[in-house]
Amino acid sequence: MKHRLPATARLGLGGVALLLVLAGPALPAAAQPADAVRASTATTADAVRASAATTVEEQRLDRAAPQEILRRSGFDAFAPRFERALRGSGSYAQAERAVTRHSSALWRHAVDRAQGRGPATGDLSRGDDRPLYWARLALSTHLRAWQPAFELNDERRRALLTVLESSSRGQEDIRYPGSRVKRVLVTGFDPFTLDRDTRIGNPSGASALALDGTLVRTADGPARIETVVFPVRWTDFAEGAVERALARHMPNLDLFTTVSQGRQGRFDVERTNGAWRGGSPDNENLRRTGTVPVADPASQPQWTSTTLPYRQLTEADTGRFPVYDNTQVTEIPAGGTQPVTRPDGPTPGSEARAGGGGDYLSNEIAYRATLLRDRLGLKKLPGGHLHTPVLQFGTDNTNPTTGSVTDPDFERNRSDIVGQVRALVKTAVSAAG
Repeated sequence: MKHRLPATARLGLGGVALLLVLAGPALPAAAQPADAVRASTATTADAVRASAATTVEEQRLDRAAPQEILRRSGFDAFAPRFERALRGSGSYAQAERAVTRHSSALWRHAVDRAQGRGPATGDLSRGDDRPLYWARLALSTHLRAWQPAFELNDERRRALLTVLESSSRGQEDIRYPGSRVKRVLVTGFDPFTLDRDTRIGNPSGASALALDGTLVRTADGPARIETVVFPVRWTDFAEGAVERALARHMPNLDLFTTVSQGRQGRFDVERTNGAWRGGSPDNENLRRTGTVPVADPASQPQWTSTTLPYRQLTEADTGRFPVYDNTQVTEIPAGGTQPVTRPDGPTPGSEARAGGGGDYLSNEIAYRATLLRDRLGLKKLPGGHLHTPVLQFGTDNTNPTTGSVTDPDFERNRSDIVGQVRALVKTAVSAAG
């Protein structure tokens, strides 16, 4: 039987908007990105990259691996076309349309390429998630430095950057057919730890591209999967990026799962998520430590739990990698002062220091999504977090300085992980009934 949603799930968008106030921080119409926007008069590509307005992420674009990835995928063509469209915009409204059109086209092209549609631009594998990441940064670099003939203040530039982010991440592209098809939402992440190796990809992002808009068949009928990709940035999460993207869709879903890259050689279904940021650097090299910031912190729980069918996920034959039900957490027990790692979940009254998925943004997206589920009154909605194996290069291609941007092992590992994510999602939908 199809999962039945409670009365709150049948609210219109206005009702969801009211509930969203409880789910995430109050946000302006255009949320400010993590970095400060500063004016720049740069117009050429080289000057744009050198501009003081560029972010830490954008400054990595000049490195050899990102440039090779863009060139060998054909995604290097997006930034020049985008720059020309910006130069041709004579008003803010025209600029907004140009940003929406080009960033949406970037997402659609990445999805189509991953799913084998359209021309096979370049010689990199179609399933590669890295061209989308670097092309998005190329577009945002131009937008950040662009000086139009009309007045464009910081607030409006930030609004355009928000449009670029959401449209190029699939967040404005979520479409479900009629009520006879189950609705599944899957999220992925950008590549990260890029100062260690700019060749790195993220199998959760690759899975999002491969699964977006696809159907899986279950005993109870077809299920349509829609996907979005999130940045690896503490500030975006604090500003409510997760809640903004998910809240309007969650009441109408049959299942959701957030996905990120986790441990080597294994999948993990994370049983418990903790309300704690551990401080590892993000893609902007920022560190954040403390309680996960959400609206209404007085009612914020220390822990949230998965409602995914973890037993079926761990028992099913879904692919090459073993799948574990991960129940470990790190807590400060009630009345205690020092963190304790427990194999079987938290104890009553404890303070979170790490969920099963750790204390980084993968734990945080799981915490935020499941907290949103609970605050919207959807506690029976199947949802939680899935950690994939680490996407590894071949043993003779591990040096980030001298190694190539791809190799047969890297391609095989990504394909196997993506295929198993698809099988796990299908298993979860089938088990949820």
